[in-house]
Amino acid sequence: MFKLPELPYVFDALEPYIDARTMEIHYTGHHAAYVKNLNDTLKDYPELQDKSLTDLLCDLNALPEKIRTSVRNNAGGDYNHTFFWPLMTKNAVLGPLEKSAQGINKTFGSFEQFQKQFNDAAKSRFGSGWAWLVVNKQSNLEVTSTANQDCPISQGQEPILGLDVWEHAYYLKYQNKRVDYIQAWWHVVNWQQVEDNFRKVC
Repeated sequence: MFKLPELPYVFDALEPYIDARTMEIHYTGHHAAYVKNLNDTLKDYPELQDKSLTDLLCDLNALPEKIRTSVRNNAGGDYNHTFFWPLMTKNAVLGPLEKSAQGINKTFGSFEQFQKQFNDAAKSRFGSGWAWLVVNKQSNLEVTSTANQDCPISQGQEPILGLDVWEHAYYLKYQNKRVDYIQAWWHVVNWQQVEDNFRKVC
């Protein structure tokens, strides 16, 4: 059975950019609900209970149609948030490191150009979803976005960096000002984690 992973910092660690109450609700409410709902969905399918989130999400079409949407939503929600939490830190440096910096500069021309594309993807995602920096099927870096809890690995992409733009990620502090949340979030990006993610796939 899937378990809620431990949060790598206390709820107020990312203040003032991400407030403690939002972190608490986001983690203990939303992420925990995805884990619970996924376990509930799989309770009558013992042959699927030993599979990893990656196994489930990379081959959604192989799942029974009756549970496919629920697994897509809840395994996706678990995977995305488990990936997201370590991407933030209270001791952030304001820019990419070493190999990931080289990759970003080569693909986008500069960090500033990458940041603009990423911000645009986050701002323009209609409704709920995510903005991503991924390594695509052609082994190139690409900025993309997904709706709801859809996950890049379901599309054959490897996520390097991701931003949750569901309203529950920011509404208590930023209300409907998603742009302000996006700008603030750059102050807590854990570029060492981004570097580690990049080196795993490149």
